Amino acid sequence: MPAMAELLLKRATAASGEVYDVLSGSRIVGRILLSDASPASQWVWTVSYGYHEGRTPTHGYAESREAAMQAFAKGWHRE
Repeated sequence: MPAMAELLLKRATAASGEVYDVLSGSRIVGRILLSDASPASQWVWTVSYGYHEGRTPTHGYAESREAAMQAFAKGWHRE
């Protein structure tokens, strides 16, 4: 399970396919998942609704799971 600062990526067991919860401590603060979009934007990431305030962007697309996690972390840390 890759970690970035205090963020942890954990496979979402209730979902089928490549779907991951992004956790900060014990809270699920977002999700990263593999879609059937073009290779340049096949990984989708989003900050969970209750955590949007003061963060931008709150969602996006990436070509790899690692790039999606980096983009998520950048928005999460307001960089």
